[in-house]
Amino acid sequence: MQRLYEARDRIEAQLLSDFLHRHLVDNAIFGDYLSGAIGELPADVYPSIWIVHDRDQPRARDLLACFLAGSSRQTAPSWACPGCGELVDGSFEICWHCGSERP
Repeated sequence: MQRLYEARDRIEAQLLSDFLHRHLVDNAIFGDYLSGAIGELPADVYPSIWIVHDRDQPRARDLLACFLAGSSRQTAPSWACPGCGELVDGSFEICWHCGSERP
């Protein structure tokens, strides 16, 4: 098991964990609730994402780069789902209607 990334907060950690799970990379979040102990612990306590299987680490790094690039987008254009034709907001990677991935 290897650490992949230290998130800014619990929300970013959960979003990244979900993103990795959608791409079939087993992972775990450690330190998720430590921010509640700030004041008694050092102030640099942030949740971190750990990759369960070492063999997945290179792929997880590539996915992390995609995740970080995607989260830095201000406004992405809407897109038409290839599965059902539904118009999906550009901030989503998966169609809300049928679950198809963004092309």
